[in-house]
Amino acid sequence: MDHGGHPPRRRGRLIAASAAALALGAAVLAEGTPAAAGAQPQGHDVSSHQKNVSWPAVRADGGSFVYVKATEATDYRNPYFAQQYNGSRKAGMLRGAYHFGVPSRSSGRTQAAYFLRHGGAWRADGWTLPPALDIEGNPYSKRKCYGLDRTEMVRWISSFSGEVRRRTGRHPVIYTTTRWWNSCTGGSRAFGADHPLWLANWHDSPGPMPAGWSFATFWQHANRGLLPGDQDVFNGTMKGLRQFASG
Repeated sequence: MDHGGHPPRRRGRLIAASAAALALGAAVLAEGTPAAAGAQPQGHDVSSHQKNVSWPAVRADGGSFVYVKATEATDYRNPYFAQQYNGSRKAGMLRGAYHFGVPSRSSGRTQAAYFLRHGGAWRADGWTLPPALDIEGNPYSKRKCYGLDRTEMVRWISSFSGEVRRRTGRHPVIYTTTRWWNSCTGGSRAFGADHPLWLANWHDSPGPMPAGWSFATFWQHANRGLLPGDQDVFNGTMKGLRQFASG
């Protein structure tokens, strides 16, 4: 996912999306559960890297939804958030906001409160996707898992989630990778039952799910493509996506 506004992330090698991933032919969002090609809503996620986006063009290119970076830790706000978040809605797209969590800097509850004050709020209008937490590799240090042990990491995520749930009535979507999750939470199964999964895996299939989940609600399948930013797909129909947004 685009980092936006801070130094580039120290990510693993960038994996160019294959033609199969971009076409999503016979996409598989849950192990052993094929989805009809082309039936799923196509979307993307953006941050300050994309700056002012031409949303009518995105809509014309088939974009149905977008997640927009709002905040990071408690000291960063996406300067393009209003243009991206409100502009996508005006173009007829469903949109949601995400927060890049930095567990080494402050508590989950503190970061959730900051996020909700600066764009992460949710309302049941049928157009607003639930708030999302981006929790993945540390872009600022080589310290694995932000220096937290597995119990501390699970507690941090629970703290973030609890504050979002308390203030919005929705559990946050969790964006992560299978490898990071299983390593840094110790394969925690505490979130899979009620937190939608947004899985990042830049291959031609989602691959194994993180512990606790049997399927991904969203799949980020490429870091570039037809739409600005990272490329995503919803595991369902457009009707299902609207129902998901409405809660």
